[in-house]
Amino acid sequence: MATIGTFKKIGDEFQGDIFTLELQVQGVRFVPVSGRAGENPPSHLIHAGRVEIGVAWAQKTADGRPYHSVKLDDASLSAPINANLYETETSEEYNLIWSRPKPPKAVRA
Repeated sequence: MATIGTFKKIGDEFQGDIFTLELQVQGVRFVPVSGRAGENPPSHLIHAGRVEIGVAWAQKTADGRPYHSVKLDDASLSAPINANLYETETSEEYNLIWSRPKPPKAVRA
């Protein structure tokens, strides 16, 4: 697991920065979405300036702790980035945590 971003909650938005080897963006905003239709609409759209770079869905851990499941994607990325936005223990600060997806289990014949 790696922290690839740090955010603060300002009103209904999360605002902060994301830094990976491919993506180095300041002023990233998670903007709440209302009125979206569909089977599983996101709770937030993620913007870097005027560009939408991802979406987030409000979730809860098994013990009831809220977090956001995040998918970042942009033409500049070699592949989408999946991460989770968690509140830190120091409240009102949030970390965007990336972890490498687990490879699929081998299928036995």
